[in-house]
Amino acid sequence: MAISTTTTLNDLYANIVQAAAFTLSERTVIRPLVRNYNMVGSPGLVAQIPKYGTIAAAAIAEGTDLGTPTTFSTDVTTVTASEIGVNVTLSDIAREGAAEDVAAAIGRQIGDGMANKVDQSLAALFEGFSNTVGTGADEITVDDIFKAAATLRANNAPGPYVCILHPYQAFQLKKTLAGNGNTPMNNHDLANEALRSGYVGQVAGMQIFETTNVTGPSAGGFVGAAMSADAIAYMVKRDMRIEEQRDASLRATEYVGSMAYGVSELFDAYGVGIIADAQL
Repeated sequence: MAISTTTTLNDLYANIVQAAAFTLSERTVIRPLVRNYNMVGSPGLVAQIPKYGTIAAAAIAEGTDLGTPTTFSTDVTTVTASEIGVNVTLSDIAREGAAEDVAAAIGRQIGDGMANKVDQSLAALFEGFSNTVGTGADEITVDDIFKAAATLRANNAPGPYVCILHPYQAFQLKKTLAGNGNTPMNNHDLANEALRSGYVGQVAGMQIFETTNVTGPSAGGFVGAAMSADAIAYMVKRDMRIEEQRDASLRATEYVGSMAYGVSELFDAYGVGIIADAQL
Protein backbone atom coordinates (compact mmCIF):
# COMPACT_ATOMS: atom_id res chain seq x y z
CA MET A 1 0.00 0.00 0.00
CA ALA A 2 1.36 3.43 -1.00
CA ILE A 3 1.84 5.96 1.79
CA SER A 4 1.71 9.72 1.36
CA THR A 5 5.03 11.27 2.31
CA THR A 6 6.09 14.66 3.60
CA THR A 7 7.96 15.13 0.34
CA THR A 8 4.65 15.42 -1.51
CA LEU A 9 3.38 18.03 0.96
CA ASN A 10 6.68 19.94 0.85
CA ASP A 11 6.46 20.17 -2.94
CA LEU A 12 2.91 21.45 -2.59
CA TYR A 13 4.01 24.07 -0.06
CA ALA A 14 6.83 25.32 -2.27
CA ASN A 15 4.46 25.72 -5.21
CA ILE A 16 1.93 27.60 -3.07
CA VAL A 17 4.60 30.04 -1.87
CA GLN A 18 5.82 30.65 -5.42
CA ALA A 19 2.32 31.25 -6.80
CA ALA A 20 1.36 33.54 -3.91
CA ALA A 21 4.49 35.68 -4.23
CA PHE A 22 4.02 36.08 -7.99
CA THR A 23 0.33 36.96 -7.63
CA LEU A 24 0.97 39.52 -4.88
CA SER A 25 3.56 41.24 -7.05
CA GLU A 26 1.41 41.25 -10.19
CA ARG A 27 -1.99 42.08 -8.70
CA THR A 28 -1.15 45.17 -6.66
CA VAL A 29 -2.15 48.14 -8.80
CA ILE A 30 -1.65 51.08 -6.43
CA ARG A 31 1.40 49.98 -4.42
CA PRO A 32 3.91 50.38 -7.30
CA LEU A 33 2.56 53.89 -7.96
CA VAL A 34 3.38 55.34 -4.51
CA ARG A 35 6.63 55.90 -2.62
CA ASN A 36 7.84 52.54 -1.23
CA TYR A 37 10.01 52.16 1.87
CA ASN A 38 11.58 48.89 3.00
CA MET A 39 11.90 48.53 6.77
CA VAL A 40 12.31 44.75 6.79
CA GLY A 41 14.75 43.80 9.54
CA SER A 42 14.69 47.23 11.20
CA PRO A 43 13.66 47.34 14.86
CA GLY A 44 10.22 48.59 15.83
CA LEU A 45 6.92 48.98 14.01
CA VAL A 46 7.11 52.76 13.50
CA ALA A 47 9.09 54.48 10.76
CA GLN A 48 9.90 58.19 10.65
CA ILE A 49 9.98 59.16 6.97
CA PRO A 50 11.74 62.48 6.31
CA LYS A 51 10.09 65.15 4.17
CA TYR A 52 12.24 67.87 2.63
CA GLY A 53 11.06 71.33 1.73
CA THR A 54 12.13 73.49 -1.20
CA ILE A 55 14.82 76.15 -1.42
CA ALA A 56 14.35 79.16 -3.71
CA ALA A 57 17.18 80.70 -5.71
CA ALA A 58 17.49 84.48 -6.15
CA ALA A 59 19.20 86.73 -8.65
CA ILE A 60 22.43 88.28 -7.39
CA ALA A 61 24.60 91.09 -8.67
CA GLU A 62 28.35 90.79 -9.10
CA GLY A 63 30.22 91.33 -5.87
CA THR A 64 27.03 91.12 -3.80
CA ASP A 65 26.87 88.88 -0.77
CA LEU A 66 24.09 86.31 -0.79
CA GLY A 67 23.03 87.43 2.67
CA THR A 68 21.41 85.27 5.30
CA PRO A 69 21.52 81.60 4.28
CA THR A 70 18.38 79.50 4.14
CA THR A 71 18.21 77.05 7.01
CA PHE A 72 17.95 73.47 5.81
CA SER A 73 15.00 71.84 7.52
CA THR A 74 13.09 68.59 7.41
CA ASP A 75 9.75 67.34 8.59
CA VAL A 76 8.74 63.74 9.22
CA THR A 77 5.74 61.54 8.57
CA THR A 78 5.13 58.68 10.98
CA VAL A 79 4.10 55.36 9.46
CA THR A 80 3.03 52.50 11.72
CA ALA A 81 3.00 48.90 10.52
CA SER A 82 0.27 46.38 11.29
CA GLU A 83 -0.45 42.81 10.21
CA ILE A 84 -2.81 41.31 7.68
CA GLY A 85 -3.33 37.59 7.15
CA VAL A 86 -5.29 34.80 5.54
CA ASN A 87 -5.81 31.17 6.55
CA VAL A 88 -6.64 28.45 4.01
CA THR A 89 -7.39 24.85 4.95
CA LEU A 90 -6.86 22.15 2.34
CA SER A 91 -8.25 18.73 3.18
CA ASP A 92 -6.50 15.62 1.91
CA ILE A 93 -9.57 14.52 -0.02
CA ALA A 94 -9.85 17.92 -1.72
CA ARG A 95 -6.19 17.81 -2.68
CA GLU A 96 -6.44 14.26 -4.01
CA GLY A 97 -9.60 14.99 -5.97
CA ALA A 98 -8.53 18.32 -7.48
CA ALA A 99 -8.70 18.39 -11.27
CA GLU A 100 -6.17 21.23 -11.57
CA ASP A 101 -2.97 22.36 -9.92
CA VAL A 102 -4.35 22.93 -6.44
CA ALA A 103 -1.10 24.51 -5.21
CA ALA A 104 -1.25 27.20 -7.87
CA ALA A 105 -4.92 27.84 -7.10
CA ILE A 106 -4.31 28.25 -3.36
CA GLY A 107 -1.25 30.41 -3.99
CA ARG A 108 -3.20 32.68 -6.32
CA GLN A 109 -5.99 33.05 -3.77
CA ILE A 110 -3.58 33.96 -0.98
CA GLY A 111 -1.61 36.38 -3.14
CA ASP A 112 -4.74 37.97 -4.55
CA GLY A 113 -6.23 38.45 -1.09
CA MET A 114 -3.05 40.12 0.14
CA ALA A 115 -2.76 42.33 -2.95
CA ASN A 116 -6.35 43.54 -2.63
CA LYS A 117 -5.92 44.34 1.05
CA VAL A 118 -2.75 46.38 0.39
CA ASP A 119 -4.44 48.36 -2.38
CA GLN A 120 -7.55 48.90 -0.25
CA SER A 121 -5.38 50.42 2.49
CA LEU A 122 -3.76 52.78 -0.01
CA ALA A 123 -7.00 53.72 -1.80
CA ALA A 124 -8.60 54.64 1.54
CA LEU A 125 -6.13 57.54 1.77
CA PHE A 126 -7.58 59.18 -1.35
CA GLU A 127 -10.49 60.52 0.71
CA GLY A 128 -8.03 62.50 2.82
CA PHE A 129 -6.67 64.74 0.04
CA SER A 130 -7.62 68.38 0.61
CA ASN A 131 -7.87 69.13 -3.12
CA THR A 132 -10.73 67.45 -4.95
CA VAL A 133 -12.57 67.57 -8.26
CA GLY A 134 -16.03 66.28 -9.20
CA THR A 135 -19.01 65.22 -7.12
CA GLY A 136 -20.40 61.89 -6.08
CA ALA A 137 -23.68 62.58 -7.85
CA ASP A 138 -22.14 63.06 -11.31
CA GLU A 139 -20.16 60.98 -13.75
CA ILE A 140 -16.49 61.76 -14.21
CA THR A 141 -15.66 64.29 -16.92
CA VAL A 142 -12.60 65.02 -19.04
CA ASP A 143 -12.48 68.43 -17.37
CA ASP A 144 -12.11 66.69 -14.00
CA ILE A 145 -8.98 64.91 -15.21
CA PHE A 146 -7.41 68.03 -16.74
CA LYS A 147 -8.28 70.10 -13.66
CA ALA A 148 -6.69 67.50 -11.39
CA ALA A 149 -3.52 67.49 -13.50
CA ALA A 150 -3.44 71.29 -13.50
CA THR A 151 -3.78 71.34 -9.70
CA LEU A 152 -0.79 69.02 -9.33
CA ARG A 153 1.32 71.17 -11.64
CA ALA A 154 0.26 74.36 -9.85
CA ASN A 155 1.38 72.76 -6.58
CA ASN A 156 4.75 71.84 -8.12
CA ALA A 157 4.14 68.16 -7.45
CA PRO A 158 7.04 66.13 -8.87
CA GLY A 159 6.08 64.05 -11.88
CA PRO A 160 5.21 61.77 -13.44
CA TYR A 161 1.54 61.83 -12.43
CA VAL A 162 -0.87 58.90 -12.34
CA CYS A 163 -4.64 58.70 -12.12
CA ILE A 164 -6.33 55.81 -10.33
CA LEU A 165 -10.03 55.16 -10.91
CA HIS A 166 -12.72 52.58 -10.33
CA PRO A 167 -13.35 50.59 -13.55
CA TYR A 168 -16.80 52.19 -13.89
CA GLN A 169 -15.25 55.66 -13.63
CA ALA A 170 -12.65 54.69 -16.24
CA PHE A 171 -15.47 53.47 -18.50
CA GLN A 172 -17.29 56.79 -18.12
CA LEU A 173 -14.11 58.65 -19.06
CA LYS A 174 -13.52 56.51 -22.15
CA LYS A 175 -17.17 56.85 -23.14
CA THR A 176 -16.97 60.65 -22.90
CA LEU A 177 -13.76 60.82 -24.91
CA ALA A 178 -15.17 58.55 -27.62
CA GLY A 179 -18.38 60.60 -27.73
CA ASN A 180 -16.33 63.70 -28.45
CA GLY A 181 -14.70 62.01 -31.41
CA ASN A 182 -11.39 61.41 -29.64
CA THR A 183 -9.34 58.26 -29.20
CA PRO A 184 -10.60 56.89 -25.84
CA MET A 185 -7.11 56.65 -24.37
CA ASN A 186 -3.75 57.71 -25.74
CA ASN A 187 -1.90 54.41 -25.70
CA HIS A 188 1.30 55.52 -27.39
CA ASP A 189 3.34 53.95 -24.61
CA LEU A 190 1.12 50.91 -24.10
CA ALA A 191 3.89 48.56 -25.19
CA ASN A 192 6.06 49.75 -22.32
CA GLU A 193 3.22 49.64 -19.78
CA ALA A 194 1.48 46.43 -20.86
CA LEU A 195 2.93 44.49 -17.93
CA ARG A 196 1.71 46.98 -15.32
CA SER A 197 -1.43 45.74 -13.67
CA GLY A 198 -4.50 47.94 -14.17
CA TYR A 199 -3.01 50.23 -16.84
CA VAL A 200 -5.57 51.42 -19.41
CA GLY A 201 -4.05 54.46 -21.15
CA GLN A 202 -3.10 58.11 -20.80
CA VAL A 203 -5.07 61.35 -20.52
CA ALA A 204 -3.82 64.88 -19.73
CA GLY A 205 -0.27 63.56 -19.52
CA MET A 206 -1.26 61.15 -16.75
CA GLN A 207 -1.17 57.38 -16.90
CA ILE A 208 -4.63 56.01 -16.06
CA PHE A 209 -5.02 52.90 -13.91
CA GLU A 210 -8.19 51.15 -12.80
CA THR A 211 -8.93 48.94 -9.81
CA THR A 212 -12.05 47.82 -7.98
CA ASN A 213 -10.28 48.72 -4.73
CA VAL A 214 -11.20 52.36 -5.34
CA THR A 215 -14.27 52.88 -3.16
CA GLY A 216 -15.79 55.74 -1.22
CA PRO A 217 -18.06 56.82 1.61
CA SER A 218 -21.19 55.92 -0.38
CA ALA A 219 -22.24 53.65 -3.25
CA GLY A 220 -22.37 56.53 -5.71
CA GLY A 221 -19.48 58.73 -4.66
CA PHE A 222 -16.33 56.75 -5.20
CA VAL A 223 -13.02 58.55 -4.65
CA GLY A 224 -10.18 57.95 -7.09
CA ALA A 225 -7.07 60.10 -7.26
CA ALA A 226 -4.61 61.92 -9.45
CA MET A 227 -1.25 62.11 -7.75
CA SER A 228 2.51 62.11 -7.67
CA ALA A 229 4.24 59.10 -6.14
CA ASP A 230 5.30 61.38 -3.29
CA ALA A 231 1.70 61.88 -2.17
CA ILE A 232 1.54 58.56 -0.31
CA ALA A 233 4.00 56.31 1.51
CA TYR A 234 3.89 52.52 1.68
CA MET A 235 6.21 50.95 4.24
CA VAL A 236 6.75 47.19 4.32
CA LYS A 237 7.85 45.87 7.69
CA ARG A 238 7.62 42.14 6.97
CA ASP A 239 7.35 40.59 3.55
CA MET A 240 4.60 38.07 2.94
CA ARG A 241 5.34 34.71 4.46
CA ILE A 242 3.36 31.50 4.26
CA GLU A 243 3.48 28.84 6.94
CA GLU A 244 1.93 25.39 6.89
CA GLN A 245 0.49 23.46 9.78
CA ARG A 246 -0.58 19.85 9.57
CA ASP A 247 -3.75 18.69 11.36
CA ALA A 248 -3.49 14.92 11.11
CA SER A 249 -6.74 14.16 12.93
CA LEU A 250 -8.60 16.45 10.50
CA ARG A 251 -6.65 15.01 7.54
CA ALA A 252 -5.95 18.54 6.39
CA THR A 253 -3.20 21.13 6.10
CA GLU A 254 -3.52 24.81 6.99
CA TYR A 255 -1.68 27.44 4.97
CA VAL A 256 -1.35 30.73 6.83
CA GLY A 257 -0.23 33.81 4.92
CA SER A 258 0.70 37.05 6.66
CA MET A 259 2.62 40.29 6.16
CA ALA A 260 3.11 43.59 7.96
CA TYR A 261 3.03 47.06 6.42
CA GLY A 262 1.90 50.62 7.01
CA VAL A 263 0.56 53.42 4.80
CA SER A 264 0.33 57.18 5.25
CA GLU A 265 -0.18 60.39 3.35
CA LEU A 266 3.16 62.12 2.68
CA PHE A 267 2.44 65.40 0.85
CA ASP A 268 -1.21 66.44 0.78
CA ALA A 269 -0.64 68.95 -2.04
CA TYR A 270 0.70 66.20 -4.29
CA GLY A 271 -2.65 64.40 -4.52
CA VAL A 272 -6.12 65.31 -5.80
CA GLY A 273 -9.21 63.31 -4.93
CA ILE A 274 -11.41 62.53 -7.95
CA ILE A 275 -14.98 62.12 -6.76
CA ALA A 276 -17.48 60.64 -9.19
CA ASP A 277 -20.40 58.29 -9.48
CA ALA A 278 -19.23 54.72 -10.02
CA GLN A 279 -22.44 53.27 -11.43
CA LEU A 280 -22.98 52.18 -15.02
